[in-house]
Amino acid sequence: MERLFITGIGTDVGKTVAAAVLTEALRADYWKPVQAGLEPTTDAATVRQLVQNPISQFWPERYRLQLPASPHAAAAAEGLTLRPTDFQLPATANHLVVEGAGGLLVPLAPGYLVADLIQQLGLAVVVVSRHYLGSINHTLLTLEVLRQRGLPVRGLVFNGPETPASEQAILEAFPLPVLLRLRPEPTLTSSVIAAYAAQVNLPA
Repeated sequence: MERLFITGIGTDVGKTVAAAVLTEALRADYWKPVQAGLEPTTDAATVRQLVQNPISQFWPERYRLQLPASPHAAAAAEGLTLRPTDFQLPATANHLVVEGAGGLLVPLAPGYLVADLIQQLGLAVVVVSRHYLGSINHTLLTLEVLRQRGLPVRGLVFNGPETPASEQAILEAFPLPVLLRLRPEPTLTSSVIAAYAAQVNLPA
């Protein structure tokens, strides 16, 4: 049974699209523990709209915070402090895709990072790397943190125009499976997500 945590090398790198594709490919359940920013829509609502299989369930966020900011700041703006005891995995017997907020070292609360949440929940990690100037460094830093913490990495998702030199540099340092390559899409629809889902390479 797959239990995957989708993290990224930063913000707006394609975690939600990757989560939708993996949810569709596995016919998995989906959960976003912390949503910071509710307008114009939430990540869970986006994934629900893009996933078309009849099996997936969409579990409610533990926190829905108004401010589109780092979760610790968004929570503080509402007089809240997020705590490790707030988070337990949904009670499902299905595959589960969990989408994080920002990158690994984003604080959920003082002294409590996204990486700590992954460790607490005991999940394998999928890293989404979007191609841009500096993305090699950001990807390798992310993978190094995962290695130092002993967190299992299920594979990589590359997002953006094909950039073989960047991918080669990353894979030489960390020879991990490439689960998926996302390309720029003029419009994201459930059909586009289904087409990508059929391409997912998730090793047994």
